[in-house]
Amino acid sequence: MPIPAALTQNSFDVRWYTLRRPAATDAPLIWRKWLLDSGSLTQRLIDLSQGDFRVEVVRQGWSRPTRSEAKALGIPTRQLALIREVQLIGKGQPWVYARTVIPASTLTGKQRQLNAIGNRSLGSVLFTDPTMQRGPLQVSKLKLTSGETVWARRSQFRLSDKPLLVAEVFLPELQQVHYPAT
Repeated sequence: MPIPAALTQNSFDVRWYTLRRPAATDAPLIWRKWLLDSGSLTQRLIDLSQGDFRVEVVRQGWSRPTRSEAKALGIPTRQLALIREVQLIGKGQPWVYARTVIPASTLTGKQRQLNAIGNRSLGSVLFTDPTMQRGPLQVSKLKLTSGETVWARRSQFRLSDKPLLVAEVFLPELQQVHYPAT
C-alpha cells in the first residue's frame, strides 16, 4: 500500500497543542472522539474492524527526528533515533498512519524489544507494560499535497521511565467508516 500523499518527516514538524476543553472550532466531533481517547488506539481499531486489522511497516530505521519531536523528547536535534512508520489497516483500508520516535537511550533492557516488533502493533507492547505512563495528548492538523487536511495526535509514552513519542494521523478512510458517502 502506498504511503499517504505528502506524509513525510516534515509533515510532523508542525505546531502541536493540547486540547483541554475541545470546542467545535478545534476539531470536528468525529475526530475529537478519536483525538482525545487515551486508551489503546490499536484495540479500538480492532474492535471497529471486527478483527479485520493489521499493521504494515512502511519504514523503520535510524534517522534524525524533527525539531518538534526532539524537543518533545528532550533530546538534541542532531541525535539519531529509531523512527518507525506504520499504517494501521482495517478492512483492507489504511485508517491511521503512525510515526514513532524512540531515542537510542530508550532501547535498553526490556525496551530493546521495541527495535524488533515488526508487524505487531506498538499498542500491544505499550498497553501491556505495567511501567507504561502516557503524557498529555497533543493534536495538530497536517496538510497533504492534495490540499486535504487530516487530524493527528501525539503523546509521549514512558516505559520504565524511558521516553518514546508516538504520532497518529487519522486518514480520510477512517471517517468513511463512520460517515460513508451516500
